Amino acid sequence: MYAVMWSEHCSYKSSRRHLRRLPTQGPEVLVGPGENAGVIDAGDGIAVAIRIESHNHPSAIEPYQGAATGVGGIIRDIFTMGARPVALMDPLRFGPPGDARNRWVATGVVSGISGYGNAVGVPTVGGELEFASCYAGNPLVNVLCCGLLPKDRLVFGRAGGEGNLAVLLGSTTGRDGIGGVSVLASAAFTDDVEAEAAKRPNVQVGDPYEEKRLIEATLELLDKHLVFGIQDLGGAGLTCATSETASRGGVGMDVDVDAVPLREPGMEPFEIMTSESQERMLAIVVPADLDAVTEVCRRWEVRATVVGKVTTTGRLRILKGWDGDVLADVPAASLHEDAPNYDRPMRRPAWLDERLADDPARLPPPTSPSELANDLARLLADPSWAFRQYDHQLFLNTVVAPGADAAVLRLSAPGVRPSGGADVRGMALSTDGSPRWCALDPRAGTRLVVAESALNVACAGARPVALVNCLNFGNPEHPEVMWQLSEAIDGMAEACTALGIPVVGGNVSLYNESNGTDIDPTPVVGMLGLIDRLRPGVPTPAFVPGSRVVLLGPNGSGAVSLAGSRWAAERRGHLGGHLAALDLALHARLLALVAGLVDERLVDGVHDISDGGLGVALAEMMVKSGTGCRLGGIAGYAELFGEGPSRVLVSVPSVRFATVRERSSEAGVPATDLGVGGGDALVIDGLLELGLADALSSWHEALPAQFSVR
Repeated sequence: MYAVMWSEHCSYKSSRRHLRRLPTQGPEVLVGPGENAGVIDAGDGIAVAIRIESHNHPSAIEPYQGAATGVGGIIRDIFTMGARPVALMDPLRFGPPGDARNRWVATGVVSGISGYGNAVGVPTVGGELEFASCYAGNPLVNVLCCGLLPKDRLVFGRAGGEGNLAVLLGSTTGRDGIGGVSVLASAAFTDDVEAEAAKRPNVQVGDPYEEKRLIEATLELLDKHLVFGIQDLGGAGLTCATSETASRGGVGMDVDVDAVPLREPGMEPFEIMTSESQERMLAIVVPADLDAVTEVCRRWEVRATVVGKVTTTGRLRILKGWDGDVLADVPAASLHEDAPNYDRPMRRPAWLDERLADDPARLPPPTSPSELANDLARLLADPSWAFRQYDHQLFLNTVVAPGADAAVLRLSAPGVRPSGGADVRGMALSTDGSPRWCALDPRAGTRLVVAESALNVACAGARPVALVNCLNFGNPEHPEVMWQLSEAIDGMAEACTALGIPVVGGNVSLYNESNGTDIDPTPVVGMLGLIDRLRPGVPTPAFVPGSRVVLLGPNGSGAVSLAGSRWAAERRGHLGGHLAALDLALHARLLALVAGLVDERLVDGVHDISDGGLGVALAEMMVKSGTGCRLGGIAGYAELFGEGPSRVLVSVPSVRFATVRERSSEAGVPATDLGVGGGDALVIDGLLELGLADALSSWHEALPAQFSVR
């Protein structure tokens, strides 16, 4: 029990002291870090629960079930809070798809996400798909879930009331997933095929249909106020659920392992207590309500078994039969709150100065317009290879589907009517990460990631109100990795503080290494934005014939850098140089400006400029709208492919052009008129011409060609 609870995954023993530096308070925050999910007050009696988790190591061992149970676990984190899960997002990173094993992992993960999410009935509305060599032996499978609830249905994962019952809901308990948090989440990978194959029993097996019934039964129990507290069974299984609910409530609990329904005979008590079998919840129930709880669960065909009783001793006792032997007797808080809190050594990497000094300006530039156009085309890739396997329209709440800067959903909760009954409201969701930036400068790179994610939801007309993070790093026993983690957390804290965005939850995934090589630091950010007035016609990345193409934000070579850019990495195999600077005060003004322009429909197309720089943003707008543009004022390839913060492309109807310029001036945000939309090519005077047909061909064929699918 101590092995699983004091594992890196459950105890955060290497990261806790650093995570405390993150800002977690805000006017809309109802629940911050420490519970199963963060919860935001969205107004009108509606609350939003949001959480992000990783299932990296299980997915490397058994891709389908690793990813599927990652989806199942994050969904339970949401409905544990009393929220109905309404949206999933999945930031994914794999090794280059030219390798057969990387293709096997990637296809298995995508199939696992779709197989579970589609069956359980929660739409997948966005995410990321990225390939890099550092993930070849250790993919990253991060999953975000968001849910909606009436504020008065909010419930916490804690026990209380002497004599109250601990009722195990859901699936039976088996040997799948035993020790997953200690065997998988706290260990690196090697080339030892037999050793890696031996880890497969530690990967959980999911059943989305059981989870669907569990969702409905749990939400009905909460609606009827039949549950005092509730906790999902994820990492560390019953050990985690019983010790955490008791510890949070300041009480104790007796647990009878003989009462736990098993799917396999002959299970040992330690197996029962540490199994991570899926689709299970632990509800704290007043004895007088047990019959009503049992009846609700019977109608939903969900098992409900009393396995524990709340005590006032503060101790967690494991019994074999209620009057049988005491197998364990420990303070509940010692498992939950008293885990080690390491102050691991930190050291700036010795090689970093040399990499920063390696200026990408020395790289051979494209020598002709055709080579420049070819470089741009080769940077295009349509992620719909993954997204077309996901159902994004379940519940019919999705307003902006995958492919835009952020997904947009209607904001409503059962039984809650907006005050006044006038405006429909919405929420925007985005996930972002850039390991290329963070490998060069984890602090500055993480600031840039937070800024980009906030800008993505602003491009949907939303104001960013909360952030969750998934911090994916290498082996914490390497001082360089701990330095990267600490720097990234400080960068996140700086950006969130400046932009007024609280961190309401997250996950730390360490030991992401294979054969002694750490992954690049990969902090992933999930951003939640609120839209006070959701009207038809949310602008998406698109050109409109006759509309002006305007760049909002800094322009020119001083605003961007080829350091950490997709062009330098993918077209020249280079990762070096200094990142472009981020002006957080300017960025805050840009967020408000863009959200306002979108809300008032003063623009008919919008797209933030990030990976691939201005060139890729322009090409993506062309392929997504089927309309080209003719532009000027872009001096060369460095301005085209350089990456820098606080920049957005907008398509502005001519009749509103003066208004947009005036708003930009009032906000103190530069605005550059680049040209006009129209035609069947991206034409940049004196620089390049990329035809729509060629861009579409590259866009649609890049990933299918690598995966040999059509």
